[in-house]
Amino acid sequence: MTWTPSAAGQKRIDEIIARYPSKMAACLPALRLAQEEIGHVSKEAIDWVSRRLELPRAHVQGVVSFYTLYHQKPVGKHVVQVCRTLSCALVGGERILDHCQKKLGIRPGETTPDGKITLETAECLASCGSGPVLTVDDEFVENLTIESIDALLDRLRSEP
Repeated sequence: MTWTPSAAGQKRIDEIIARYPSKMAACLPALRLAQEEIGHVSKEAIDWVSRRLELPRAHVQGVVSFYTLYHQKPVGKHVVQVCRTLSCALVGGERILDHCQKKLGIRPGETTPDGKITLETAECLASCGSGPVLTVDDEFVENLTIESIDALLDRLRSEP
């Protein structure tokens, strides 16, 4: 099976490529576009980006596997990423992650059975002064407490 972006996506890729001095520099935004259209970066999307940017497939796969912002398999409606670096750990980040796992009944890398929430960890969310921190769909939630986590997860689960 092959994948190609929508007509609007094709236009965006052309605009992205035109902005950069080399096609390699367009790799991250091209992958982001694929993820926006599919919901994750599939093998077919990696193949397409590799061909379109004239890059080795191994390079594109390496980019996808290195950056936590790319999902290599389908994810839930919401993606919750909990920071697991030392700064957050020192102010309770591990306790927050443990609580999320228990409340959702899943481990990092898994999605709730209803498909609403995927739980992940992130090496650093670059919000060290306001930890513990997590993101929900790339939006920061800082200075977490067990109570604020409960309210957040309950809200996400109650959405249609």
